Amino acid sequence: MIQQKSMSGSAWVQLIMLAMIWGASFMGARIALDEIGPFTLVLHRVAWAMGLLWIVVLASGQRVPRDPWLWLSFLIMGVLNNVLPFLFLAWGQLHIETGLTAIFNSCTAVFGVVVASLLFADERLTARKGAGVLLGLLGVIIAMGFGALTHIDLRSLAQLSVLSATLCYALAGSFARSKLTHLKPMVAATGMLTCSTLVMLPLAWTMEGPPSLALAPRTWLALGYCSLMATGVAYLLYYSILAKAGSGNAMLVTLLLVPVAITLGYVVLGEDLLSRHLIGFVVLALGLVVLDGRVLRRMWGRRIGV
Repeated sequence: MIQQKSMSGSAWVQLIMLAMIWGASFMGARIALDEIGPFTLVLHRVAWAMGLLWIVVLASGQRVPRDPWLWLSFLIMGVLNNVLPFLFLAWGQLHIETGLTAIFNSCTAVFGVVVASLLFADERLTARKGAGVLLGLLGVIIAMGFGALTHIDLRSLAQLSVLSATLCYALAGSFARSKLTHLKPMVAATGMLTCSTLVMLPLAWTMEGPPSLALAPRTWLALGYCSLMATGVAYLLYYSILAKAGSGNAMLVTLLLVPVAITLGYVVLGEDLLSRHLIGFVVLALGLVVLDGRVLRRMWGRRIGV
């Protein structure tokens, strides 16, 4: 069940910082994709972040598990939470705007509620949650454009690719709840990124050739940001917020990062979004507010089914 706690001032500061970091990651990925392919981008993102988290884990004296079945869980989690969604996002960004990618990324919570309701008895899909899911999906359809449902081209496939990433995140969240809740989050994240790197190294080499170190400075800056800041440091921030404020409040970051991504896409990359994209985001955001439920409870008390 989604945890909902009060937000302290420090938790709000960290949440806004995380939204800015993740919001800028879409721009960083798009800049890197000007010189390298999606597979190489994902390899860099997980490998450098893995190195950073290993330093943190070892320096803090945390115990690294040796159970092979647990490492199999890390592998599955790495594929679901890093390899597949990062690839889906990177390929999608080749064909759609970074701001639109961030808008679709907000659908993670919508799919998360649906997947959890199918897998866990205590996560049943109530009337309120169902309404939130429907609003979220309507927002996605509006942002995509109704024509995308009947005409398949690279742009519509890219949008579906980004949505596939959010479904992977939802599956990863349920898998983590089922298999990894007994571990310290930082240890689980380090194991996950280690397995992600082991998967991506041969995959990127096969698909795009051996990674080259002869990259433009702006590409290295973008890669460093996406890997060390938007993956490594972002994990540290996210788990800190999770401990302080709970997963219900941490979910707010998917909304807060969207204006950051849209603004950077417009100012730095010269991207423009259509009015339907912004309207779709508003409807999707409304769906997430309904899913969260706290605003409704404050307005109408607990007469609504939660």
